[in-house]
Amino acid sequence: MSLACIHTHTVFCDGKDDIETFCRTAYEKGLVSLGFSAHAPIFAKTGIRTNWHLPDERLGEYMDSVRSAKKRWEGRLPVYLGLEVDFIPGITGPSDKNYREMGLDYIIASVHYVLPPKGEPFTVDGPLEEVEQGIKEGFGGNPMGMVESYLDSEEAMIRAGGFDVLGHPDLIKLHNKANKLFNPQSDFYSKKTAALAALLAEAGVPSELNTGGLNRDKLSECYPSLDFLKHFRKQNVPIVINADAHRAVDLDGHYEYARKTMLEAGYTETVLFEGRVEGKAVWKSEKL
Repeated sequence: MSLACIHTHTVFCDGKDDIETFCRTAYEKGLVSLGFSAHAPIFAKTGIRTNWHLPDERLGEYMDSVRSAKKRWEGRLPVYLGLEVDFIPGITGPSDKNYREMGLDYIIASVHYVLPPKGEPFTVDGPLEEVEQGIKEGFGGNPMGMVESYLDSEEAMIRAGGFDVLGHPDLIKLHNKANKLFNPQSDFYSKKTAALAALLAEAGVPSELNTGGLNRDKLSECYPSLDFLKHFRKQNVPIVINADAHRAVDLDGHYEYARKTMLEAGYTETVLFEGRVEGKAVWKSEKL
């Protein structure tokens, strides 16, 4: 199986290594391509300040740096320019017009934030104490309110479109050890994830199988879980394996585990990104 990674985070956002280190490491590891996907700036659109999004004022520098790497590595390693774009209902998302005007190779669409009926947006993968406080203040102490809000946002994001890859679709499980927040075997969760799989199939967009939780020792499985992945398989949703690498050393982290998970779900092929032609992402099938 050929290896690639188009979900990476450098020092431009919350990653630990620079663009050139990622390129050199990808080449040494034998990856067939590499894509950069900084967390898209959100302050100008939302007023939210973080230490993990690309600062608005550095967007141009980031894009120029990746395009420069493309030229340096031409003929040795295909390099792609992307962004991981957050969806916050009614505020911002991958379908925003400005992203179509940037000349990006691809967009990964992700839900990190939930927008509660009360209080401010907060991230479902932030520190546990912040998530618990968000549930208390925004959802009246009911964790299922947060879970439903997250899954509803995933659905709204898919319907809105404007992206090329669905990012870590069950990020909501990060703090769900011992089913603290929800039961992934419940009828509610199974029906919601099955509906998301059908919706993504209708949109004709791949999902990633993301090993980032494994690479950072936060999970013992991929995003999405095996059961969720089986819903994607039933709907024939293409899957691209990504490391969600925040360090260059993790560029192929736990890919063999991801391959075995795909086989267990019934997949025989993954897909690799091959660029953009006439405004559309091009994917190549690769046997597992």
